[in-house]
Amino acid sequence: MHATPPASDVLIRPAHEREYEAVGALTVAGYDVDGYLTFPDGTFDDAYAGWLADAASRARNSTLLVAVDGDDLVGTVTWCPYGSADAQLAKESHQGEFRTLSIAPEARGRGIGRALVEDCLERARAAGLKEVLLFSLKEMAPAHRLYGRLGFGRRPELDWSPDPGVSLWAFSLTL
Repeated sequence: MHATPPASDVLIRPAHEREYEAVGALTVAGYDVDGYLTFPDGTFDDAYAGWLADAASRARNSTLLVAVDGDDLVGTVTWCPYGSADAQLAKESHQGEFRTLSIAPEARGRGIGRALVEDCLERARAAGLKEVLLFSLKEMAPAHRLYGRLGFGRRPELDWSPDPGVSLWAFSLTL
């Protein structure tokens, strides 16, 4: 049996421009494999998938991070410091947020998601931020467990529904 290397073998860094298309595809694949891009009626959410695929825009507006194992992209997250055009929740100068955390389906279970979130938290601390926020689809129970293990708490007063049938749950961590 082939052993899967742990996340400690993974390098987290800003994405290179030549990787943007692959990062977008990885993001879509991570969301799609769990059914997060399928509406209750079975149709595909082309609009959201298109936004997820547009890693180049996220890289222009925020810090597009990747987890790399050798030559393989295995995960990604978008770090949105205060002032980022991609920030939905971080509206105060002491806040940051992250979005679009996605792990390649074949690389799951190695702690890569945790490593990507911890990198965002390190960036927040280095910038002197006091709070990190995020939205998550209410269906994303595995992500919610990860956030809870890292000390994030639910912020139901910030929950939002951008479209009918789409419920985003808010989470925050005080640093």
